[in-house]
Amino acid sequence: MKTVYDFVTVISFVCMVVTYFMFTDGGMKTLAHFMVPAAAFMIANQVGNRAGENVAWNVLAIVLIGAGIGYTYIIVRHERG
Repeated sequence: MKTVYDFVTVISFVCMVVTYFMFTDGGMKTLAHFMVPAAAFMIANQVGNRAGENVAWNVLAIVLIGAGIGYTYIIVRHERG
C-alpha cells in the first residue's frame, strides 16, 4: 500500500463489508448489489494509482470512490426499508 488511493479504497471496501454484515439480511440479491461498489473501489484504486499528475484521472478516481460510497448507502437504505 503505497498511495492514498490504496488506503482510501481498502478502508472503503472494509467499511462496505462491515455494513453488509451489520445492516442487511445478507441475502444473495443484496450481495449481488454490493458487487457494484466493490468494483467501483477496485477500478478507482487502479485509475488513481496510474493517474500520477493527470488531474482528469484523479478526478475520475475520486468520483468512483464517491459513487461506490453513495451506492452502498442507497443499498442499505433500501434494504432497511
